Amino acid sequence: MSPAGVSQPPLVDPPDAEALDAYSRAVIAVAERLSPSVASLRVMRRTRAGSVPTGAGSAVSLTPDGFLLTSAHVVGRSSARGRASFADGREERFEVIGRDPLSDLALLRAEGGSLTPAELGDAERLKVGQLVVAIGNPNGLGGSVTAGVVSALGRSLPASSRRTQRIIDNVIQTDAALNPGNSGGALADSRGRVVGINTAVAGVGLGLAVPINDATGRVIASLMADGRVRRAYLGIAGGPRPVPPAARQAVGEGSCIEVVEVVAGSPADRAGLRAEDLIVAVDGTRTQRVEDLQRLMVADLIGVPVTVRLLRAGREQNVQLTPAELDL
Repeated sequence: MSPAGVSQPPLVDPPDAEALDAYSRAVIAVAERLSPSVASLRVMRRTRAGSVPTGAGSAVSLTPDGFLLTSAHVVGRSSARGRASFADGREERFEVIGRDPLSDLALLRAEGGSLTPAELGDAERLKVGQLVVAIGNPNGLGGSVTAGVVSALGRSLPASSRRTQRIIDNVIQTDAALNPGNSGGALADSRGRVVGINTAVAGVGLGLAVPINDATGRVIASLMADGRVRRAYLGIAGGPRPVPPAARQAVGEGSCIEVVEVVAGSPADRAGLRAEDLIVAVDGTRTQRVEDLQRLMVADLIGVPVTVRLLRAGREQNVQLTPAELDL
């Protein structure tokens, strides 16, 4: 209530630009820039009764001529087909070009082309607390936008194909709301660059995304060129273990990989590796965690002899081993 005799100026709505705070402007800019590049997917599978829907998700346009990136678990089988719907109302049929369950990435090709490609960023430059925006198709609601921050970096996410298990490294954790159908959609920074592919809802207020970095760039390139990702394979199951005190002077401090199981007929089996062997280096590179070993198992090592440095019953040994190609 104004004091007697003092008139108050009338309330005036501020211009839109002034009414929006910096956070809102950033989210709106990302949504406007990136929404045309994110598609809603309906995945179909052929049966004797005809095509039936098997799932839904999201995808990110990579190239103008029709390539889309999504999560491998969204499309399921490599023979899956479906329809991709875009923000402008277009619907295009797509087919799966290739999928890699061990990185949870898949490459699609839309028939119509003329897509609006998203700009890919670099997840290695993200910082905890940084603004991120998720765009996808949660619960069938295409073009949905949620925002939050990077909650944590360097998370790990288990992935599997048949009996092969692997860890996806450097997964991004965010509190941007993700729901079923967001998988395969974009996680973008404040400049609208895609830094991750949303892959899982881990709990209330907890979302995960496969990072866009050099490693996933190589996966995308392999899927685009060959429809698959080739990896080397040793044939062991193991876990981390501290280097025994007696061996630390020779091999150094830290951890090593204890062999828990050796797959029969595998390269490790043929080379004579045994359960309870402690692997400390492969091809001259120190291996302290299973993830260190996984990073070494690239296509270039298939059929190439390497030296495995290990501890067996407290004694240091070098074993020659020739990795085979992992059969997915």
